[in-house]
Amino acid sequence: MFVTTPPSTLAAKSFVNLYGGVYEHSPWIAERLVDDGISPALDSPEKLASAMQVIVERATRDEKMALLRAHPDLAGKLALADLTASSRGEQQGAGLDQCSEDELVRFSTLNDVYKGKFGFPFIFAVTGFHRTDILAAFERRVKNDIDTEFNEALQQVHRIALLRLQAL
Repeated sequence: MFVTTPPSTLAAKSFVNLYGGVYEHSPWIAERLVDDGISPALDSPEKLASAMQVIVERATRDEKMALLRAHPDLAGKLALADLTASSRGEQQGAGLDQCSEDELVRFSTLNDVYKGKFGFPFIFAVTGFHRTDILAAFERRVKNDIDTEFNEALQQVHRIALLRLQAL
């Protein structure tokens, strides 16, 4: 259950203001959900997350790619300087702000290789993981083919959204 006002009782603008950032820099997802209608059946984080996921699944490949590209690099060159508050907190919670020099070099190299190969940043729902786990997943996933990784990145985005909704 939401601590705040149930989503179904919010005016459209209030809903988008509150939930528009659940998907990184992509308020269009909340806007489309409002357009579809928000019933009391969506008044739980899990149900709202599922409804938002359906919006993304209905989106075009270009829209999905833009969603993936809206995410920041993990432990990137900007370190935690230019992140949304949600991303900053998530990355700090995983210890990505405490990387050794060697880890930062590895993350930076992997970020460059990954983006060059896939056209979007590596996305990992870091909550509950340590930076060494994330680095290992990064090293494994950079070897994926584009379709596998595109789908994995979207699943990670949906997990991030659910975790953010649960935090509300």
